Amino acid sequence: MTDGAKPLAGIKVVEFGTLIAGPFCSRILAEFGAEVVKIEAPGEGDPLRKWRKLYPTGDGETSLWWFVQARNKQSVTLNLKHPQGIAIAHKLVAEADIVVENFRPGVMEKLGLGWEALSAINPGLVMVRLSGFGQTGPMAAQPGFGAIGESMGGLRYITGFADRPPVKTGISIGDSIAALWGALGALMALRHREVKGGAGQVVDVALYEAVFAMMESLVPEFDVFGFIRERTGNVMPGITPSNTHTTRDGKHLIIGANGDAIFRRLMLAIGRSDLAEDPQLASNAGRDMRAAEIYGVIDAWVVAHDAATILRITAEAHVPASRIFSVEDMFRDPQFLARQMLEPAQLPDGKGFNIPGIVPKLSLTPGETRWLGPALGEHTESVLGRLGYTPEEIVGLRAAGVI
Repeated sequence: MTDGAKPLAGIKVVEFGTLIAGPFCSRILAEFGAEVVKIEAPGEGDPLRKWRKLYPTGDGETSLWWFVQARNKQSVTLNLKHPQGIAIAHKLVAEADIVVENFRPGVMEKLGLGWEALSAINPGLVMVRLSGFGQTGPMAAQPGFGAIGESMGGLRYITGFADRPPVKTGISIGDSIAALWGALGALMALRHREVKGGAGQVVDVALYEAVFAMMESLVPEFDVFGFIRERTGNVMPGITPSNTHTTRDGKHLIIGANGDAIFRRLMLAIGRSDLAEDPQLASNAGRDMRAAEIYGVIDAWVVAHDAATILRITAEAHVPASRIFSVEDMFRDPQFLARQMLEPAQLPDGKGFNIPGIVPKLSLTPGETRWLGPALGEHTESVLGRLGYTPEEIVGLRAAGVI
Protein backbone atom coordinates (compact mmCIF):
# COMPACT_ATOMS: atom_id res chain seq x y z
CA MET A 1 0.00 0.00 0.00
CA THR A 2 1.30 3.46 -0.85
CA ASP A 3 1.57 6.09 1.88
CA GLY A 4 -1.19 8.06 0.18
CA ALA A 5 -3.65 5.21 0.61
CA LYS A 6 -3.32 5.03 4.39
CA PRO A 7 -6.28 6.38 6.39
CA LEU A 8 -4.34 9.26 7.97
CA ALA A 9 -2.21 10.11 4.93
CA GLY A 10 -1.72 13.87 4.68
CA ILE A 11 -2.24 14.48 8.40
CA LYS A 12 0.75 16.24 9.95
CA VAL A 13 1.54 15.80 13.63
CA VAL A 14 4.13 17.56 15.79
CA GLU A 15 4.95 15.65 18.97
CA PHE A 16 6.47 17.38 21.99
CA GLY A 17 5.98 14.36 24.21
CA THR A 18 8.35 12.16 26.16
CA LEU A 19 8.18 8.65 27.60
CA ILE A 20 4.78 6.98 27.24
CA ALA A 21 1.43 8.79 27.03
CA GLY A 22 2.21 11.46 24.42
CA PRO A 23 4.53 9.32 22.29
CA PHE A 24 2.14 6.35 22.30
CA CYS A 25 -0.69 8.64 21.17
CA SER A 26 1.29 9.91 18.19
CA ARG A 27 2.66 6.44 17.49
CA ILE A 28 -0.89 5.26 16.84
CA LEU A 29 -1.43 8.10 14.38
CA ALA A 30 1.90 7.38 12.68
CA GLU A 31 1.07 3.70 12.24
CA PHE A 32 -1.89 4.65 10.08
CA GLY A 33 -0.13 7.12 7.84
CA ALA A 34 0.16 10.41 9.70
CA GLU A 35 3.45 12.26 9.27
CA VAL A 36 4.79 12.64 12.81
CA VAL A 37 7.69 14.97 13.59
CA LYS A 38 8.97 14.23 17.07
CA ILE A 39 10.77 17.12 18.78
CA GLU A 40 13.63 16.02 21.05
CA ALA A 41 16.21 17.89 23.11
CA PRO A 42 19.64 18.03 21.44
CA GLY A 43 22.14 15.60 22.95
CA GLU A 44 19.53 14.00 25.20
CA GLY A 45 16.41 13.01 23.38
CA ASP A 46 13.42 11.25 24.84
CA PRO A 47 14.41 9.44 28.08
CA LEU A 48 12.64 6.37 26.71
CA ARG A 49 15.65 5.86 24.46
CA LYS A 50 17.45 4.51 27.54
CA TRP A 51 14.63 2.71 29.36
CA ARG A 52 14.63 -1.05 30.06
CA LYS A 53 16.62 -3.44 27.85
CA LEU A 54 19.26 -1.66 25.76
CA TYR A 55 20.76 -2.81 22.47
CA PRO A 56 24.15 -1.66 21.12
CA THR A 57 23.77 0.74 18.20
CA GLY A 58 26.12 2.92 16.21
CA ASP A 59 25.53 5.89 18.51
CA GLY A 60 25.70 4.00 21.81
CA GLU A 61 22.90 1.88 23.27
CA THR A 62 19.20 2.18 22.50
CA SER A 63 16.14 0.77 24.24
CA LEU A 64 14.36 -1.99 22.36
CA TRP A 65 11.15 -0.30 23.50
CA TRP A 66 12.22 2.85 21.67
CA PHE A 67 12.32 1.09 18.31
CA VAL A 68 8.60 0.29 18.68
CA GLN A 69 7.34 3.40 20.50
CA ALA A 70 8.90 5.75 17.93
CA ARG A 71 8.29 3.72 14.79
CA ASN A 72 7.30 5.76 11.73
CA LYS A 73 8.31 9.04 13.41
CA GLN A 74 10.83 11.63 12.26
CA SER A 75 13.24 12.77 14.97
CA VAL A 76 14.13 16.47 14.98
CA THR A 77 16.39 17.89 17.68
CA LEU A 78 15.34 21.33 18.82
CA ASN A 79 16.40 23.46 21.77
CA LEU A 80 13.09 24.85 22.99
CA LYS A 81 14.89 27.17 25.40
CA HIS A 82 16.43 29.06 22.48
CA PRO A 83 14.37 31.72 20.62
CA GLN A 84 15.36 30.27 17.26
CA GLY A 85 14.26 26.85 18.44
CA ILE A 86 10.83 28.24 19.29
CA ALA A 87 10.70 29.96 15.89
CA ILE A 88 11.32 26.62 14.17
CA ALA A 89 8.67 24.97 16.34
CA HIS A 90 6.21 27.68 15.31
CA LYS A 91 6.94 26.97 11.64
CA LEU A 92 6.27 23.28 12.16
CA VAL A 93 3.03 23.99 14.01
CA ALA A 94 1.88 26.40 11.28
CA GLU A 95 1.65 23.51 8.82
CA ALA A 96 0.47 20.87 11.31
CA ASP A 97 -2.97 19.36 11.88
CA ILE A 98 -2.24 18.02 15.37
CA VAL A 99 0.14 18.84 18.18
CA VAL A 100 0.63 16.21 20.90
CA GLU A 101 2.24 17.15 24.22
CA ASN A 102 2.41 15.59 27.66
CA PHE A 103 4.26 18.13 29.76
CA ARG A 104 2.98 19.42 33.08
CA PRO A 105 0.36 22.14 32.46
CA GLY A 106 2.02 25.52 32.11
CA VAL A 107 5.30 24.28 30.64
CA MET A 108 4.21 24.75 27.03
CA GLU A 109 2.91 28.24 27.89
CA LYS A 110 6.26 29.22 29.41
CA LEU A 111 7.97 28.11 26.21
CA GLY A 112 5.65 30.17 24.02
CA LEU A 113 3.95 27.00 22.79
CA GLY A 114 0.66 27.16 24.68
CA TRP A 115 -2.75 26.90 23.07
CA GLU A 116 -3.30 30.64 22.64
CA ALA A 117 0.06 31.09 20.89
CA LEU A 118 -0.27 28.03 18.66
CA SER A 119 -3.92 28.52 17.71
CA ALA A 120 -3.09 32.11 16.71
CA ILE A 121 -0.50 30.68 14.32
CA ASN A 122 -2.80 27.89 13.10
CA PRO A 123 -6.54 28.36 13.84
CA GLY A 124 -7.34 24.87 12.58
CA LEU A 125 -4.90 23.18 14.94
CA VAL A 126 -5.96 20.28 17.16
CA MET A 127 -3.85 20.20 20.33
CA VAL A 128 -3.82 16.97 22.34
CA ARG A 129 -2.73 17.69 25.90
CA LEU A 130 -2.05 14.69 28.12
CA SER A 131 -1.25 15.35 31.77
CA GLY A 132 -1.68 13.81 35.19
CA PHE A 133 -4.72 15.82 36.24
CA GLY A 134 -5.83 17.82 33.20
CA GLN A 135 -5.39 21.47 32.32
CA THR A 136 -7.74 22.80 35.03
CA GLY A 137 -8.62 22.14 38.66
CA PRO A 138 -6.67 22.48 41.91
CA MET A 139 -4.22 19.67 41.03
CA ALA A 140 -3.53 20.72 37.44
CA ALA A 141 0.00 21.97 38.09
CA GLN A 142 1.09 18.85 39.99
CA PRO A 143 3.20 16.17 38.29
CA GLY A 144 1.48 12.89 37.63
CA PHE A 145 2.58 9.64 36.02
CA GLY A 146 0.51 6.66 34.94
CA ALA A 147 0.89 5.02 38.36
CA ILE A 148 -0.73 8.08 39.97
CA GLY A 149 -3.54 8.07 37.42
CA GLU A 150 -4.18 4.38 38.06
CA SER A 151 -4.32 5.04 41.80
CA MET A 152 -6.54 8.12 41.71
CA GLY A 153 -8.71 6.75 38.89
CA GLY A 154 -9.74 3.71 40.95
CA LEU A 155 -7.90 0.88 39.20
CA ARG A 156 -5.26 0.21 41.85
CA TYR A 157 -7.81 0.09 44.69
CA ILE A 158 -9.62 -2.91 43.22
CA THR A 159 -6.55 -4.78 41.93
CA GLY A 160 -5.17 -7.63 44.03
CA PHE A 161 -6.43 -9.71 46.94
CA ALA A 162 -8.49 -8.46 49.88
CA ASP A 163 -5.93 -9.51 52.51
CA ARG A 164 -3.03 -7.67 50.85
CA PRO A 165 -2.23 -4.11 49.75
CA PRO A 166 -3.30 -3.05 46.24
CA VAL A 167 -1.01 -4.10 43.40
CA LYS A 168 -0.19 -2.67 39.99
CA THR A 169 -0.53 -4.13 36.55
CA GLY A 170 2.92 -4.99 35.22
CA ILE A 171 2.84 -2.25 32.57
CA SER A 172 2.15 1.49 32.58
CA ILE A 173 -1.48 0.90 31.71
CA GLY A 174 -2.63 4.36 32.86
CA ASP A 175 -0.37 6.07 30.33
CA SER A 176 -1.46 3.76 27.54
CA ILE A 177 -5.16 4.22 28.25
CA ALA A 178 -4.70 7.99 28.22
CA ALA A 179 -2.85 7.76 24.91
CA LEU A 180 -5.75 5.85 23.36
CA TRP A 181 -8.23 8.50 24.55
CA GLY A 182 -5.89 11.15 23.15
CA ALA A 183 -5.75 9.55 19.72
CA LEU A 184 -9.53 9.09 19.69
CA GLY A 185 -10.06 12.69 20.77
CA ALA A 186 -7.70 13.94 18.06
CA LEU A 187 -9.62 12.11 15.36
CA MET A 188 -12.96 13.39 16.68
CA ALA A 189 -11.60 16.93 16.68
CA LEU A 190 -10.34 16.51 13.13
CA ARG A 191 -13.77 15.27 12.10
CA HIS A 192 -15.37 18.31 13.72
CA ARG A 193 -12.93 20.58 11.90
CA GLU A 194 -13.73 18.85 8.62
CA VAL A 195 -17.50 19.18 8.77
CA LYS A 196 -18.16 22.18 11.01
CA GLY A 197 -16.17 25.12 9.80
CA GLY A 198 -12.49 24.37 10.16
CA ALA A 199 -11.89 25.44 13.76
CA GLY A 200 -9.36 23.58 15.86
CA GLN A 201 -9.67 22.78 19.55
CA VAL A 202 -7.90 21.34 22.59
CA VAL A 203 -8.22 17.66 23.50
CA ASP A 204 -7.60 17.66 27.26
CA VAL A 205 -6.82 14.17 28.63
CA ALA A 206 -6.06 13.66 32.31
CA LEU A 207 -4.44 10.34 33.15
CA TYR A 208 -6.63 9.78 36.21
CA GLU A 209 -9.78 10.52 34.17
CA ALA A 210 -8.67 8.20 31.39
CA VAL A 211 -8.48 5.37 33.92
CA PHE A 212 -11.64 6.47 35.73
CA ALA A 213 -13.58 6.29 32.46
CA MET A 214 -12.80 2.56 32.25
CA MET A 215 -14.17 1.70 35.69
CA GLU A 216 -17.44 0.17 34.49
CA SER A 217 -20.25 0.39 37.08
CA LEU A 218 -18.12 1.73 39.93
CA VAL A 219 -19.83 5.14 40.20
CA PRO A 220 -23.54 4.30 39.95
CA GLU A 221 -23.18 1.28 42.26
CA PHE A 222 -21.72 3.51 44.95
CA ASP A 223 -24.11 6.40 44.39
CA VAL A 224 -27.28 4.27 44.38
CA PHE A 225 -26.40 1.45 46.79
CA GLY A 226 -23.40 2.78 48.70
CA PHE A 227 -21.46 -0.21 47.39
CA ILE A 228 -17.67 0.15 47.36
CA ARG A 229 -15.98 -2.32 45.05
CA GLU A 230 -13.05 -3.96 46.82
CA ARG A 231 -10.19 -6.23 45.80
CA THR A 232 -11.44 -9.69 44.87
CA GLY A 233 -8.30 -11.40 43.59
CA ASN A 234 -8.86 -13.26 40.35
CA VAL A 235 -12.65 -13.32 40.63
CA MET A 236 -14.77 -10.94 38.58
CA PRO A 237 -17.03 -9.48 41.29
CA GLY A 238 -20.72 -9.99 40.70
CA ILE A 239 -20.09 -12.04 37.55
CA THR A 240 -20.00 -15.80 38.12
CA PRO A 241 -18.14 -17.90 37.16
CA SER A 242 -15.04 -16.08 35.88
CA ASN A 243 -11.84 -17.01 37.65
CA THR A 244 -8.29 -18.38 37.49
CA HIS A 245 -7.75 -22.07 38.12
CA THR A 246 -4.64 -24.25 38.42
CA THR A 247 -4.34 -27.50 36.49
CA ARG A 248 -2.78 -30.83 37.49
CA ASP A 249 0.39 -29.94 35.59
CA GLY A 250 0.69 -26.57 37.34
CA LYS A 251 -0.63 -24.33 34.56
CA HIS A 252 -2.89 -21.36 35.27
CA LEU A 253 -6.07 -21.07 33.23
CA ILE A 254 -8.86 -18.55 32.98
CA ILE A 255 -12.34 -19.96 32.49
CA GLY A 256 -15.10 -17.47 31.78
CA ALA A 257 -18.45 -19.26 31.92
CA ASN A 258 -20.53 -16.34 33.16
CA GLY A 259 -23.03 -16.41 30.30
CA ASP A 260 -26.17 -18.37 31.14
CA ALA A 261 -25.93 -20.80 28.22
CA ILE A 262 -22.15 -21.03 28.56
CA PHE A 263 -22.41 -21.98 32.24
CA ARG A 264 -24.82 -24.76 31.39
CA ARG A 265 -22.48 -26.10 28.69
CA LEU A 266 -19.53 -26.09 31.08
CA MET A 267 -21.41 -27.98 33.76
CA LEU A 268 -22.52 -30.60 31.25
CA ALA A 269 -18.96 -30.88 29.93
CA ILE A 270 -17.55 -31.60 33.40
CA GLY A 271 -20.28 -34.09 34.28
CA ARG A 272 -22.35 -31.87 36.59
CA SER A 273 -25.74 -32.06 34.92
CA ASP A 274 -27.30 -31.40 38.33
CA LEU A 275 -25.84 -27.91 38.34
CA ALA A 276 -26.57 -27.42 34.66
CA GLU A 277 -30.26 -28.06 35.32
CA ASP A 278 -30.48 -26.25 38.66
CA PRO A 279 -33.01 -23.41 38.11
CA GLN A 280 -31.31 -21.16 40.66
CA LEU A 281 -28.10 -21.26 38.61
CA ALA A 282 -29.79 -20.39 35.32
CA SER A 283 -29.03 -16.69 35.82
CA ASN A 284 -26.01 -14.77 37.00
CA ALA A 285 -27.74 -13.47 40.13
CA GLY A 286 -28.37 -16.97 41.37
CA ARG A 287 -24.90 -18.17 40.47
CA ASP A 288 -23.29 -15.24 42.25
CA MET A 289 -25.11 -16.20 45.46
CA ARG A 290 -23.47 -19.63 45.22
CA ALA A 291 -20.12 -18.49 43.85
CA ALA A 292 -18.00 -20.32 46.43
CA GLU A 293 -19.75 -23.61 45.64
CA ILE A 294 -19.37 -23.17 41.89
CA TYR A 295 -15.71 -22.22 42.09
CA GLY A 296 -15.06 -25.21 44.33
CA VAL A 297 -16.58 -27.50 41.72
CA ILE A 298 -14.56 -25.97 38.86
CA ASP A 299 -11.33 -25.96 40.90
CA ALA A 300 -11.74 -29.64 41.69
CA TRP A 301 -12.31 -30.51 38.04
CA VAL A 302 -9.42 -28.42 36.74
CA VAL A 303 -6.86 -29.70 39.26
CA ALA A 304 -7.66 -33.28 38.23
CA HIS A 305 -6.62 -32.70 34.60
CA ASP A 306 -3.71 -31.33 32.62
CA ALA A 307 -4.06 -27.97 30.87
CA ALA A 308 -4.25 -29.50 27.39
CA THR A 309 -7.21 -31.63 28.42
CA ILE A 310 -9.03 -28.73 30.05
CA LEU A 311 -8.58 -26.56 26.97
CA ARG A 312 -9.73 -29.33 24.64
CA ILE A 313 -12.89 -29.96 26.66
CA THR A 314 -13.77 -26.27 27.02
CA ALA A 315 -13.15 -25.67 23.31
CA GLU A 316 -15.43 -28.57 22.37
CA ALA A 317 -18.10 -27.18 24.72
CA HIS A 318 -17.67 -23.64 23.34
CA VAL A 319 -16.68 -22.28 26.75
CA PRO A 320 -14.22 -19.35 26.75
CA ALA A 321 -10.94 -20.46 28.34
CA SER A 322 -7.26 -19.75 27.98
CA ARG A 323 -3.90 -20.41 29.52
CA ILE A 324 -2.40 -17.28 31.08
CA PHE A 325 0.19 -16.53 28.42
CA SER A 326 3.79 -15.57 28.98
CA VAL A 327 5.53 -13.82 26.11
CA GLU A 328 7.19 -17.16 25.34
CA ASP A 329 3.74 -18.67 24.84
CA MET A 330 2.81 -15.86 22.45
CA PHE A 331 5.81 -16.56 20.23
CA ARG A 332 4.60 -20.07 19.46
CA ASP A 333 0.85 -19.60 19.56
CA PRO A 334 -0.91 -20.24 16.23
CA GLN A 335 -3.49 -17.50 16.80
CA PHE A 336 -0.82 -14.84 17.37
CA LEU A 337 1.06 -16.07 14.30
CA ALA A 338 -2.01 -16.27 12.06
CA ARG A 339 -2.95 -12.70 12.95
CA GLN A 340 0.62 -11.45 12.36
CA MET A 341 0.88 -10.05 15.85
CA LEU A 342 4.62 -10.75 15.86
CA GLU A 343 6.01 -8.59 13.09
CA PRO A 344 9.53 -9.25 11.74
CA ALA A 345 11.89 -6.27 11.69
CA GLN A 346 15.61 -5.49 11.66
CA LEU A 347 17.78 -3.72 14.21
CA PRO A 348 20.26 -1.11 12.94
CA ASP A 349 23.02 -3.73 12.72
CA GLY A 350 20.86 -5.99 10.57
CA LYS A 351 19.91 -8.44 13.32
CA GLY A 352 16.37 -9.70 12.90
CA PHE A 353 13.87 -9.42 15.73
CA ASN A 354 10.12 -9.26 16.28
CA ILE A 355 8.03 -6.26 17.25
CA PRO A 356 4.32 -6.11 18.16
CA GLY A 357 1.93 -6.11 15.22
CA ILE A 358 -0.31 -3.11 14.65
CA VAL A 359 -3.79 -2.80 16.14
CA PRO A 360 -6.54 -2.38 14.98
CA LYS A 361 -6.63 -4.32 11.73
CA LEU A 362 -8.34 -2.30 9.00
CA SER A 363 -9.46 -4.44 6.08
CA LEU A 364 -8.75 -1.88 3.33
CA THR A 365 -6.22 0.52 4.86
CA PRO A 366 -4.18 -1.34 7.48
CA GLY A 367 -1.47 0.25 9.55
CA GLU A 368 2.16 -0.37 8.74
CA THR A 369 5.66 -0.16 10.18
CA ARG A 370 7.57 1.94 7.66
CA TRP A 371 10.67 2.30 9.82
CA LEU A 372 11.70 1.75 13.41
CA GLY A 373 12.39 4.42 16.02
CA PRO A 374 15.01 6.73 14.50
CA ALA A 375 18.40 7.85 15.73
CA LEU A 376 18.38 11.10 17.69
CA GLY A 377 17.97 13.99 15.25
CA GLU A 378 18.02 11.67 12.24
CA HIS A 379 15.53 13.83 10.33
CA THR A 380 16.55 17.28 11.56
CA GLU A 381 18.21 18.44 8.35
CA SER A 382 15.57 17.04 6.00
CA VAL A 383 12.71 18.59 7.98
CA LEU A 384 14.42 21.97 8.26
CA GLY A 385 15.21 21.85 4.55
CA ARG A 386 11.53 21.31 3.87
CA LEU A 387 10.76 24.36 6.00
CA GLY A 388 13.02 26.45 3.77
CA TYR A 389 16.29 26.52 5.73
CA THR A 390 19.43 26.43 3.58
CA PRO A 391 22.35 24.06 4.34
CA GLU A 392 24.37 27.04 5.53
CA GLU A 393 21.61 28.14 7.90
CA ILE A 394 21.34 24.61 9.28
CA VAL A 395 25.08 24.56 9.97
CA GLY A 396 24.69 27.87 11.81
CA LEU A 397 21.77 26.59 13.86
CA ARG A 398 23.78 23.56 14.90
CA ALA A 399 26.78 25.70 15.86
CA ALA A 400 24.49 27.92 17.98
CA GLY A 401 23.06 24.92 19.86
CA VAL A 402 19.57 25.40 18.42
CA ILE A 403 19.46 21.90 16.89
